[in-house]
Amino acid sequence: MNRYGVLILPASNRVYAGAAVELTRAELEIFGGSVLGGRIGAVRTATIGGARYVTFDVEGGLSERDAALLGNLSSVYALFEFVDDLLRPVPLSRLDRFDDDLITIQKYQGKTNEQFTKLLLNVTLLASDWAGDLLTRRFRVIDPLCGRGTTVNQAMMYGFDAAGLDRDSKDFEAYQAFLTTWLKRKRIKHRVLESGPVRRERKVVGRRLRMEVAASKEAQKAGDVQSVDVVNADTTRVGEFFRPESVDLVVADAPYGVQHGSRTAETGLARDPLALLDAAVPGWVRLLRPGGALGISWNTNVARREAAAEQLTAAGLTVLDHGPWQALSHRVDQAIVRDILVAHKPGQPSPPSPI
Repeated sequence: MNRYGVLILPASNRVYAGAAVELTRAELEIFGGSVLGGRIGAVRTATIGGARYVTFDVEGGLSERDAALLGNLSSVYALFEFVDDLLRPVPLSRLDRFDDDLITIQKYQGKTNEQFTKLLLNVTLLASDWAGDLLTRRFRVIDPLCGRGTTVNQAMMYGFDAAGLDRDSKDFEAYQAFLTTWLKRKRIKHRVLESGPVRRERKVVGRRLRMEVAASKEAQKAGDVQSVDVVNADTTRVGEFFRPESVDLVVADAPYGVQHGSRTAETGLARDPLALLDAAVPGWVRLLRPGGALGISWNTNVARREAAAEQLTAAGLTVLDHGPWQALSHRVDQAIVRDILVAHKPGQPSPPSPI
């Protein structure tokens, strides 16, 4: 049995840094069950040389592919193998296609922590039927509450096709300005396919930014391009802009009901995210391919986990509500305790249990 240690990435957010160890333990167990054949065992925490580690055992040791998968843990800074009393670095390769300022450069009130966004995307992907293809598949991801695009950017970073939808026109404009400026400044090959109002029957029904992006000149020549598609419209109308069964993953960080409430065309402003889920989840589920997964985070102080799970189940999803999938709750501040629910869309065999 080989023993390893994950050195936790420092977090700029002090409160999230305090939760990162336990969240990494849960995420590591989910990775182990979904893509590492259940070979990860004895996940613990340890302080070594004054630094915090998550340690774990692996039957037969980590292969090069295993290390490449674990290189995408949301809070991994470095990975070591224990050799007697010494730590031997394990080379990590990440999916990251672009400079990390795509994720970190935007600063604004209410921005979701980047490490948490990556965690949310990871655990949703690991619940899909294609989790084992993390290193090779171009997933198609949509955030139907995308705000200023943190999830869209993380999906881009992974080399995925990324889509988003949000009703706030200021957020849409801010993201459009950021992304187009960032791509030009970085001299990244891209092509704008659509930018401006979307009209149907002579009425403006939304605004849209659609692009093709290539990570390099060589990728562009080879036709290796990613799509980015962001729409300014209410999330309950997502089916008007995206085809049914056209995405692999739906990833959403719901408004927390403290500074910002949930708003839909039907209900207006509400502090209860359950009203948003009731109106929007059926449309989100229709976008998912069979075998896909939906992950949503929200403030449990304004909506119970059990109630949110019931809504996902009623929409035809299978909620993963056991073992490490239940260990993703953490405090954000005095008014917010954030949790994650992940659910799988049947159609192919459900993903294996991580425990």
